[in-house]
Amino acid sequence: MPIPLASPRARTATSLLSVAGSVALAACSTSAPPPSASGRLSTSPLFTLAPTMTPSPTPLPTPSFTNPPDPSLLALVPPTLGAVVVDKPPITEYGVTPGDIGQAAYGRIGVRFRSLVIAYVERPRTMSLYAMRVDPPAVHTADLEPYLAPIGEYVGIQGLHPEAWHLAVVAGRSVWTRGEDPATAAGTTIYTWAASHYVFLLIGVVDAVNRQMVAALPGEPPPAPPPTSVPSRSASPAPPVASPSPSAASGG
Repeated sequence: MPIPLASPRARTATSLLSVAGSVALAACSTSAPPPSASGRLSTSPLFTLAPTMTPSPTPLPTPSFTNPPDPSLLALVPPTLGAVVVDKPPITEYGVTPGDIGQAAYGRIGVRFRSLVIAYVERPRTMSLYAMRVDPPAVHTADLEPYLAPIGEYVGIQGLHPEAWHLAVVAGRSVWTRGEDPATAAGTTIYTWAASHYVFLLIGVVDAVNRQMVAALPGEPPPAPPPTSVPSRSASPAPPVASPSPSAASGG
């Protein structure tokens, strides 16, 4: 016997059941995620803050081991000191560079040396001068104090104690100087000072010539002495007024 076909009403009911089942499955697939094992929803942040960057320290300048011509620095050195001739050889005749003397003697200031001029008095050999140009900021003579020991060692004084240096006024300039001590050659005086963008180192044995060179170069005036307080003179007390005598008061 042939199997009877389902009636249109039955086919419609079957289709509706299939659609309802599909909708239910779709609803299950888009439902909220199950709670975590602890029974609570996850509360982890959606993003994390980037760590704070620590600024790196500013690097020190790089020492200059080349010595470019510096006509204006060369012009600061006088050609003569009275009757004494000052020799200023070309920079090609000496192998010292700003970085050499800067690193060896002047520390953090020396790494900013950018040009160097050497001069000397040869007949007789009584004086040697090193003149250096410094990159900004400006340098003051007082700034050289931490480097006095290596400065002395640079010119041949070994085992130097900085106490041998003292701040003096030479030719109207504030200058660090040393001499007449056991570590310095007899009769030799060493000077070093600064003036804005220049630093000078002078080694000499004739005091008059040394002072003329210091006076010819830029420098800082000595610090002004503190004002001296003068005690003010107090006004003299007025003399007492004499009271009238009893006889004068009675008229007789």
